[in-house]
Amino acid sequence: MESFFPLFLRLPLLLASLFLGLFGCSSQPTPPPKSKPTPVKPAPTAPASTNTAPAGTPTPRARPTTPPQTGAVMLGIDVLAADGFAAVKGKRIGLLTHAAGVNRAGVSTIDVLYRAPGVKLVALFAPEHGLAGQIKASVNFGDETHAGTGLPVYSLHGKNRKPTAAQLKGLDALVIDLQDIGVRSYTFNVVMRYAMDSCFQYGVPVIVLDRPNPLGGLKVDGPALDREWMSGVGAFRIPYVHGLTMGELAKMAADAPGVLDIPEAARAKGKLTVIPMRGWRRGMRWPETGLTFVPTSPLVRDFPAVVGYAMVGLGCEYSGFRHGAGKEHPFRAISFKGKTTTQLKADLDKLAIPGLNFRTITVPDPQGKPVSALYVDVLNWNDWRPTQLSFELMRLACRYDPPNPFAELSAKESRSFNIHVGSTEWWKALTRDGAKTDLDAFEAEWARRCAIYQQQTKRYWLYQP
Repeated sequence: MESFFPLFLRLPLLLASLFLGLFGCSSQPTPPPKSKPTPVKPAPTAPASTNTAPAGTPTPRARPTTPPQTGAVMLGIDVLAADGFAAVKGKRIGLLTHAAGVNRAGVSTIDVLYRAPGVKLVALFAPEHGLAGQIKASVNFGDETHAGTGLPVYSLHGKNRKPTAAQLKGLDALVIDLQDIGVRSYTFNVVMRYAMDSCFQYGVPVIVLDRPNPLGGLKVDGPALDREWMSGVGAFRIPYVHGLTMGELAKMAADAPGVLDIPEAARAKGKLTVIPMRGWRRGMRWPETGLTFVPTSPLVRDFPAVVGYAMVGLGCEYSGFRHGAGKEHPFRAISFKGKTTTQLKADLDKLAIPGLNFRTITVPDPQGKPVSALYVDVLNWNDWRPTQLSFELMRLACRYDPPNPFAELSAKESRSFNIHVGSTEWWKALTRDGAKTDLDAFEAEWARRCAIYQQQTKRYWLYQP
């Protein structure tokens, strides 16, 4: 998203950032700066490892059954309730949410608002995966009626991706309560931006109930999205791992010209209210919040899957790599057809990727037969660069499937790859150079741009480290 350099920088640099910064930047490598970039700060409160099982055994899947710890973070919905629902009292509201939209006691935001005194909840809106969060990725679905309340549920992943004028008619505000995972291509931040497009266009105020970024607010990594690849899996021109909460993304969209896909006059008149959390700090990953993780989609069922999505999601795009062992450990266990886990581990170990460890696990498939895959552990959170493994998998795929599987993709497949990865220059280099692509140069340039981005976006921060 567009933002601005600190005021102490010279005016020319400020103006240039409007075009070459967060929204206008290309991901093409440029000569390194004379001075070192501002480093991405580590998460001081996070433990070194995200491994939740002894070496050599599968990582158990977390389930949303553990009650919140004493002193757990108060989510936006908790703060709204604690304040007597002042922001929505006396209003007819719509609610864009999903199964992970719960308060810290695990009660659905739908139920909380439906029962709130003086509040009239009249419509529900559902993002990708549906209101219950059980529909597979990319599958469209239609409108329905909510069984518990009888309210209409408007699909925003079917015939329309944005609320229509008719669906918004009569609403005094649209409340958004979506649990994102801190990764650009995960579509909940997209549907929020699309909803803001419509609401600002039709004069309906937006109220965002904020939630934690499970990866924390200090990890920023990967290429920014080139404008030509903006789509339903990338609506903000931000790094792949963006380090912001949904409320902070909404602030940027409302404040910065050119983010929302509406006339500037409509954006300027738009009304956004963010209900911030209480007790959340940027250095907190999900385990430090004291909150129970509710699955956000069929394959993102726990915090390890969130970490894995950021880490191997891009690397499994048309590369031949697969994630998961059987139906277990989505995004954390990887394999490649025709390659043993021994060979795959040896090849990945040679890369010496900072912060990571690889180990073989064996689990039963749906028929009860043993299936082996390589599980990826994050042993050092501060050393870990979330997207590095994905780009190494792309280069490794070119060795495993010569001469170059990416150069052979169809136009439709190439577009799908690029709207997720977001970098035209990486695509050109990868399809041209394959396994010899100079990843180090790209990583250095992306890190430099991420450091600038992190400085730029501090003006939208609602929480400090």
